[in-house]
Amino acid sequence: MLKKLLKRLFGFKENISEETPLAAGVVAELVPDPLPIVVEENEDAPDPQSRTGYIQCASPSGLHKMAYREWGDSNNPNVLICVHGLTRRGSDFTVLARAMSDYYRVICPDIVGRGDSDWLPNPMLYGIPQYASDMMALIAQLGLSKVDWFGTSMGGLIGTFVAAQEHSPIRRMILNDVGPRIEPTALSRLGDYVGKPLRFASKKEGLIYLNRICAPFGTFPPEQWKAYNGPHLIKRGDAWVLHYDPSIAKPFEALSSATAVVGEMMTWKAYDAIKADMLIVRGGDSDLLSAKTVAEMCQRNPRARSIEIPGVGHAPAFITPEQVSLVREFFI
Repeated sequence: MLKKLLKRLFGFKENISEETPLAAGVVAELVPDPLPIVVEENEDAPDPQSRTGYIQCASPSGLHKMAYREWGDSNNPNVLICVHGLTRRGSDFTVLARAMSDYYRVICPDIVGRGDSDWLPNPMLYGIPQYASDMMALIAQLGLSKVDWFGTSMGGLIGTFVAAQEHSPIRRMILNDVGPRIEPTALSRLGDYVGKPLRFASKKEGLIYLNRICAPFGTFPPEQWKAYNGPHLIKRGDAWVLHYDPSIAKPFEALSSATAVVGEMMTWKAYDAIKADMLIVRGGDSDLLSAKTVAEMCQRNPRARSIEIPGVGHAPAFITPEQVSLVREFFI
């Protein structure tokens, strides 16, 4: 029952058939006014300062591998795990990981169904329970006894349920623009694009699209956007597509308001049980995490404090020096 409820945290309905790719002309209509991006089609090699690893995970439908990249000394007992949002991947944290690798071993997974990790045979298993289970497998297989956690959006929800467990390995945690209550307007916005079978005639076209939908993350120069969003595109056949399983949207179909309410209650219960020190970060223009929810989070759990980043929506990207400094100040 808990598993079923937690899957519904990001509930919305998907209205476009996965069997109908969108033509380039439709994408151009969705994303007007191309940005001045110069693109080399095969330029997204992994950061040479990082290392790639894989762990074995299990679900009711079988085994799957989860990919991760890490920075810093692999023998360093100070470990920071950075977990990405719903349609993103671990490469989002490249700038932050480099900046933190002088103090930490930084580990950034691709949650199952994203990036270089496997896709699940049964898409109905895509949800917080499976993701939390996979993260505990990562912690166990890498022999980590204590970790700090940075979670953006979905990554923060995964961290919430891991941190709520008795004897959790999480010591300190940043929840980046997410909390137990998710505003309906944000769910509607996510429903406009998550899981849609977009196909792009070129990588540049794909980057233009991603830069537009990621605009609330902050204002960055074209080269920074390219480095941030480039790893989210992969060439399949004669087209460029987003680097995640479109079926991650399937568990969110046909949800009722009643089950959403129950899911929120379960998330509050988990949040209230957290004994780790927490910093709640809210983008000042966020449509997902309200200021009212942040205030309630700080009131309900004495281990939490908050900060708001003005001029940013959902969710702060943490690729600017000022935002990276916030992370260092909290963790170090």
